[in-house]
This record gives sequence, C-alpha cells and structure tokens, in this order.
Amino acid sequence: MSALAGTGTLTRLALRRDRLTIPVWALVTGGMVASGAGTLDGLYGTAAERSALAASMTANSSMRALYGPVFGDSLGGLVAWRFGTFGAVLAAVASLIVVVRHTREEEETGRQEMLSAGAVGRRAPLTAALLAALVVNAAVALLVTVGLAGQGAAGALALGLAIGGTGMVFATAAALTAQLTESARLAKGLASAVLGLAFVLRAAGDAGTADGDSVLTWLSPIGWTEHVRAFSGERWWVLLLIAGAVLVQTAAAYALTARRDVGASFLATRPGPAEGRLATAGALAWRLQRGSLLGWSLGFLLGGLVFGGMVEGAADIVGDNERAREIFERMGGQTALTDAFLATMASLFGMVAALYAVGSALRPHGEETSGRAEPLLAHPLGRIRWAAGHLVIAFGGAALILTLAGLGLALSYGQDLGPVLGAVLVQLPAVWTLTGLAVLLWGTAPNAATAAWGAAGLCLVLGWIGPALDLPQAVLDLSPFGHLPKLPGTETAWTPVLALTALAAVLTTAGLAGLRRRDLTG
Repeated sequence: MSALAGTGTLTRLALRRDRLTIPVWALVTGGMVASGAGTLDGLYGTAAERSALAASMTANSSMRALYGPVFGDSLGGLVAWRFGTFGAVLAAVASLIVVVRHTREEEETGRQEMLSAGAVGRRAPLTAALLAALVVNAAVALLVTVGLAGQGAAGALALGLAIGGTGMVFATAAALTAQLTESARLAKGLASAVLGLAFVLRAAGDAGTADGDSVLTWLSPIGWTEHVRAFSGERWWVLLLIAGAVLVQTAAAYALTARRDVGASFLATRPGPAEGRLATAGALAWRLQRGSLLGWSLGFLLGGLVFGGMVEGAADIVGDNERAREIFERMGGQTALTDAFLATMASLFGMVAALYAVGSALRPHGEETSGRAEPLLAHPLGRIRWAAGHLVIAFGGAALILTLAGLGLALSYGQDLGPVLGAVLVQLPAVWTLTGLAVLLWGTAPNAATAAWGAAGLCLVLGWIGPALDLPQAVLDLSPFGHLPKLPGTETAWTPVLALTALAAVLTTAGLAGLRRRDLTG
C-alpha cells in the first residue's frame, strides 16, 4: 500500500470539518490586508501626508519594532508596512491550528488509529493536514492579491505570496512539533513559541536598524515577509527562502512520522504518581496549566514594557491628521492622544488575555474528550471541584497576566502605576464574560465548546480592526469590551463593569450546573 493512500479522502474530511473555520480565517486575514488600502487612503489621502508618515515611522524605533520599517510611501507600500506583519502572524496562527488539529489531535483522541485500520498510508494524515493548511494560505494570498491589485499587480502578488508563504512555514513547523510531542496542546504551544520567537527576533532587529537589514530580522520568517518589499521594488528571491524553509521542514516531518507509531512521540511525557502536592484536583490543574500561565505572564510583561516605550511616540503616528486621531479616540475613547493610546493598548491586552482565559477554561474539556477525566471522576471527586481547579487558574490567571501587562506599561512609560494599572484591569469583566461563555458552552453543549474561541476572536477583530474600518457603533457594541470605560482620562463608569462581572458569574454558574447534569463525552 502506498504511503499516501487515502490522502484525498482525509483531505476532504479535514476540509469538511473545517468548513467554517477555514473561510473565517481566510476572510479575516485576507480581508484585513486587502481593506488596508481604503483605510489608509482615508487617513493619508495625499502624497505629502504619506511621505511624512513614512519618514516619521522610519525614524521611530518603537514603531519599527511593532510594524517594521517603511520601504515605500505609496499607498501599497504603506499597506505592506502596516498590515503585512500582522497578516503573516494571523496566517501562521491559522496554519498551525489546522495542522495540529488534523495530526496530533486526531492521534490523541484515538480517531487516527481507527482511520488507520483502513486503507490509509503512513504519510496520508500529515499530507492531508498540510494540504488543508495550503488551502487556507492560498485563499489568503488570493484575497490579498485581488484586493490590492489596483495598487500594483506585482506588489499585490508579492505581498500575497509572502503572507501565504509565511503561513506555510509555520504550518510545516507545526507538522514537526506534532511529531515531537504526545499532546495537541503541547504541539500548539511549541509551534506558538516558535512563532513568538520569530516575532521577537523581527521586532528586535527592526528596532535596531532603520533599513530592515538586521541579522535578527533575517533570522525570522516573519521578517522575510517585509524583506519581500512588496510595492517597493519587489525582492522575488526572498520567496525562495520561504519555499526552502517549507520544503526542509516538510521533509523533516515526513522523516519523523515514518519512524514512530500512531500515538507515539519523540518527546515522551514524564510519568509520575499523583501524590504530595498533586493529591488534590486544584494541584493537578495547576500542574497541567502552570507552563501555559508562565508563558503568557512573561509575554504580557514584555508586551507591556514594549508598548509602554511607544507611548511618547504615539503622536508621530497621527501628527496633524484628524482622521487618524478620530480612530485612536474611537478605540481609546479620549481626546488626549496619549490617554487614547494607553486606553487602546489596555483594551488590546484585554482582548488578547481573553484568548488565554478561554483556552484555560476549556482545558477540562480537553481532559474530558481525551478520556483522562473519567478515571479521576471515578474516585470520590465531584465534577464541580474538579472543574473549579481549572477555573480558578482561568479567572485568576487572566487577572495575573493583565496585572503584569499594566506593570510593564507603567514601568516603561515612567508614569504613576495607579491610572495605567487601572486602565488594564478594568478589562477584566469583559475577559471574565468570555470565560464564562466558554464554561457555559462546555458545561451545557460540549460539542459546541470551541465556539468560545470564535467569540473571543470576533471580539479581537471588532476591537482592533473595527474602528479603522469605521464599523457602526452597534456592531462594535457586540463585544463586551465596547461597553467598558476607556481609561485613563475618563471617569470610571461602574455600571457596565458590575453588569459584566455579574454576567460572567451567571454564565459560569449555568455552565457548572449543566456539567453536573450531563454525561461525560468521552
């Protein structure tokens, strides 16, 4: 039997299972980049305004660390600068999720062993997963190319291929981590760590040099996206680096998958008895989630330090541009630009913290579906006490990482801790509301639990991109973050804060009540 036997069937199965996820990721990522031309044209409608923006951003090391250097002051060049890096990151996240979902997650749940009992070749599951990721990235590249073709066909094609190619780099990186680890969660974590390292390398390199030719930037696949220089004298040969990385990592993943059995891994999980500090459900939950919490804590602290250093340069982003000022004020809610920037960053931290909290709250759902929860609950351990250990980490961990982000912002900005920390912590009720929604879905409709990720992602898109796209306020208000007071600089409106906190409590209670009544999914 061929090693690729059954690839077509598994690919169709993967695309069917992700028939909603793949189009949403592609539309959000490709649509964000493609719509950037209209957004920036409304902000900087003249050549003089675009030239002034390019000059100020190139001279600002903090802005270079966030977006990269500006290689051209055309409308297309500014789109590549403003949206290229984040488009590549979104494509990378979508790719690693798709690949791990259809490789290691299938093995962890036992579905792959059942499928492998049929006429399925050893390399077919990995090939099908990579083909599904290719569909995502091809769709993103097509949307970017078509959406920006009016700014220059060559530049649009270069940017589309760069973003889609970067997504495939991290798809193949995830294919490698799926061979190394025993759990889907760890495989995603390692691939995400590689993505985070790539972003940090690019940011450090771009902060240090204005021309983007730092060694650190060249070491980062995210940096390769900007080195293509779409709309600014395209460097087509950089795409060969992307293709080479994809081919090398794919070959390595195939070599590894041929050397292990289904369900096995090269990095075995350390066994150990549940005794001493692991004798309670809460201690076990902490053991399972402490690595994730540590990683998010360090990331938020570093993020606060980085964004805090950018506050003084916020005025350079808008200058005298009233339209840009309106967008910042709409996101941040303050007429004072510095306060608006701080409020915007605080809101961004809150929306990203919701991703951590949702993932942490859904951790017991993963324990349940993998079958690891059933042996625990067969002992004198109630479901509520078992779930509570994880939920304490979800709710408390969100408060911890936001506190660290506020500390980083205040320390780097050099201002009083109280107002800055308050601006960040006021995001907690919205974060907890999304966490409560995750608990409700898991407790009452476990098959729909992953929809909590969609809710958190929608809030991120509405909060970060919605104001720039001039979406109606009614649409922005679909996110709980849209109802919070925009601190610092305004009076704290306690009614929405208390209302969202109460809503989070109601959702969580209802979810736990549902958990008590239903059967385990197994």
